[in-house]
Amino acid sequence: MSLKKTALQNFNLYAVTDLETLGEDFAESVLAAYQGGVDIIQLRSKQLSDRELIEAGQVLRICADRLGKLFFVNDRLDIALAVMADGLHLGQEDMPLAIARRIAERAGHPLLLGKSTHSLEQALAAEREGADYIGVGPVFSTPTKPGRPAVGLDLVRRVSQAVKIPFVAIGGIDQSNAGEVLQAGASRIACVRAIFNGKDVYNAAKQLREKLRDPKNSYVSSR
Repeated sequence: MSLKKTALQNFNLYAVTDLETLGEDFAESVLAAYQGGVDIIQLRSKQLSDRELIEAGQVLRICADRLGKLFFVNDRLDIALAVMADGLHLGQEDMPLAIARRIAERAGHPLLLGKSTHSLEQALAAEREGADYIGVGPVFSTPTKPGRPAVGLDLVRRVSQAVKIPFVAIGGIDQSNAGEVLQAGASRIACVRAIFNGKDVYNAAKQLREKLRDPKNSYVSSR
């Protein structure tokens, strides 16, 4: 198993950007998130130009290499290949995983592939399709996914019992409700606003990491 696949098997905390602009403090925020305990950062933006996405991806590549972490790109296979990302995260309406994998391999840069799922049927289908991991959510309602109803903790429980590949719970998760998600059967959580929207990115990540290590979350500590 490659080092990147091993890192993917062992990750716990996943952070997703929701960039509207590429601020001068982007590199500082990324480093703070990684240093606070984030294992993977996903570059996501519906606002940035391709040039800005590439610039952000180049910053992430440098930061991830410096700290031995992973970084993924949301949706955009072309950007993921351009910035030498470790992986690509695809939605239900994006290109099939098999095609994305084939293109990446032909480009000489194989990618780890994740897929968003919103039901048990989608989770099982993504596993059969060959996803390296899946996202499950949104667990709670979130402004980053307007119009997408929350799937609730029950889906987390069902996926934890049925899916064998790594899955990460995402959607409205923060310090106040992360424990509920972990007790429902998740051992990995993804956050957007809870990490990057505050003034202290390092401590936001650190507190969530500590929540993941909390022995009261018996499912997580024994997994």
